[in-house]
Amino acid sequence: MSTKPTTTDLEWTDVDQRAVDTARVLAADAVQKVGNGHPGTAMSLAPVAYTLFQKVMRHDPADADWVGRDRFVLSAGHSSLTLYIQLYLAGFGLELDDLKAFRTWGSKTPGHPEYGHTTGVETTTGPLGQGVANAVGMAMASRYERGLFDPEAAAGTSPFDHFIYAIAGDGCLQEGISSEASSMAGHQKLGNLILLWDDNHISIEGDTETAVSEDTCKRYEAYGWHVQRVAPKPDGDLDHEAIYNAIEAAKDVTDRPSFIAMRSIIAWPAPNAQNTEAAHGSALGDDEVAATKRVLGFDPEKKFDVSDEVIGHTRKALDRGAQAKAEWEKSFQEWRTANPERAAEFDRINAGELPAGWEQSIPVFETGKAVATRAASGKVLQALGPVVPELWGGSADLAGSNNTTIDKTSSFLPAGNPLPEADPYGRTIHFGIREHSMAAEMNGIALHGHTRIYGGTFLVFSDYMRNAVRLSALMHLPVTYVWTHDSVGLGEDGPTHQPVEHLASLRAIPGLHVVRPADANETAIAWREILRRGKKDYGKSAPHGLSLTRQGVPTYEPNEDTVKGGYVLAEASKETPDLILIATGSEVQLAVEARETLEAEGVATRVVSMPCVEWFEEQDQGYRESVLPSAVKARVSVEAGIGLTWHKYVGDAGRIVSLEHFGASADGKVLFKEFGFTAENVVAKARESLAAAQR
Repeated sequence: MSTKPTTTDLEWTDVDQRAVDTARVLAADAVQKVGNGHPGTAMSLAPVAYTLFQKVMRHDPADADWVGRDRFVLSAGHSSLTLYIQLYLAGFGLELDDLKAFRTWGSKTPGHPEYGHTTGVETTTGPLGQGVANAVGMAMASRYERGLFDPEAAAGTSPFDHFIYAIAGDGCLQEGISSEASSMAGHQKLGNLILLWDDNHISIEGDTETAVSEDTCKRYEAYGWHVQRVAPKPDGDLDHEAIYNAIEAAKDVTDRPSFIAMRSIIAWPAPNAQNTEAAHGSALGDDEVAATKRVLGFDPEKKFDVSDEVIGHTRKALDRGAQAKAEWEKSFQEWRTANPERAAEFDRINAGELPAGWEQSIPVFETGKAVATRAASGKVLQALGPVVPELWGGSADLAGSNNTTIDKTSSFLPAGNPLPEADPYGRTIHFGIREHSMAAEMNGIALHGHTRIYGGTFLVFSDYMRNAVRLSALMHLPVTYVWTHDSVGLGEDGPTHQPVEHLASLRAIPGLHVVRPADANETAIAWREILRRGKKDYGKSAPHGLSLTRQGVPTYEPNEDTVKGGYVLAEASKETPDLILIATGSEVQLAVEARETLEAEGVATRVVSMPCVEWFEEQDQGYRESVLPSAVKARVSVEAGIGLTWHKYVGDAGRIVSLEHFGASADGKVLFKEFGFTAENVVAKARESLAAAQR
């Protein structure tokens, strides 16, 4: 029997309700089978997830990467079954056996959703709150993308208009990253962002009254969001009709992001487990699963019970998706015909290609002149801006120090912002003093596609960003972090602002490429390589962290081997060196100066600049051997940070010039001298290594 409410065009049949209840028992069965997981939220959220995937979102399960699709982010990633079951029901490629293999080796259904692993998963979520910030980044990217391709179209009429939906839980909203991101979203008036909050009052330690007493809805009102609260049905179940109405109302609000609070009962309708913390992260138990099935009218003896009627009904999402895509394709073709130049630009960007001849815009810096690598980076960005329109970014309120302003006349700010440079499609993002959400928003921007994003702060504040940076690496996202003030060389701000352990710590993240250029020309070449590696067909997509100096450093002749991560900057006076000096960043000049002294003493000394260990490790053994011959045992590394990176490169006879303690407040040159970052100390360590190598 079909019911069609008069207030909406939502059609909800008995089969729809059976599909929702099927989702609930599938969640219970999947967790029970593997013996661990989070069944409760997936059970209670089944009505809203089903409503989104079957009644609201524009998507095509047969083409999960369709450009015109709405995006869905499950920020509450522990409830991965909320997403997996809807992907199964709608026909994205998961089947019943995949749900049976939940959280097991090699399955398509890992414990938390993983981007690139499971079709239909838009981002990797797990650490709470990351998904909220990812969704904010996607909404930002959507607006910027519209500005690239269809800026004049009236609101809601462009093929590039779509919505970003996200589901967050209490844990997501308690994490500080979501506060940062939500503040940003409200400031940016991201009207295509709809965040649904599962307000179930339960966390691992019990009722959320243990930790939270604020009025969350008022908090979101203060952020500038459109806020609605949806009450449950009298029996405690989520009200799908009310949720649908709230979503439709949110879609009509185009000048603010929307927040929908949904009061739910975790594990509803399990007779004994509902509304308990145990239902959050533990299997319900065979008896409770059976009891729940009886409540819902399922055979308690059957596991993973999906009727042909239900799956036949939900797989009609494939037909609806094909129709929605066909309608979108028609409008897209009309846009292409009306905008041939922009269509060509879209095709280029969609293919991951960069504009023809873009490399020629990258400056070459005069040798000998002292230039801070942060300043060189800024000049590269300003040169790239006019020729690579998809490149955009900014800073966490440190643009003047990070040199991240790609266009000072064009700020990414919403209509109505009073600043003269405000432009809804602006090039320069002002992330505010929100480093953690900046990084996660950058992930969302990269995931959305069609733009190339960078963001800056001081290297020491990468600590604030680390969780999101780790997820960049886990997802292989081509985002670029611009981390300046990269050592004690920054000077008087003192140890709170002077990074010591950060380079080694960041290099410890698998898949993150840390680039610390020695000079302006290495910086320029590094930027070129980073952009090249952002191409879809390049095969080396990864996040990069540029570590840049505040102080000026000498400029050397450009060397194309910079892209290999390590190369011979200054050769020894004989074919096989007596000694190799390995350095990065501002310390390369110390190695070069030390080489002059050592060569004058008759020590054949090679200087190797190692801007990126990760790039160097990609090279074949032959190249690495040519740069660091294994026969040469006398080696010294020089880097103004802890020496953890360098033991494998210098070996037993080697010596490491490093900083194994925090800095101090004084002029950077004074600190370098006091802490042993001098050519004289490098020479002394070289003599020690030479002696050790001869033993």
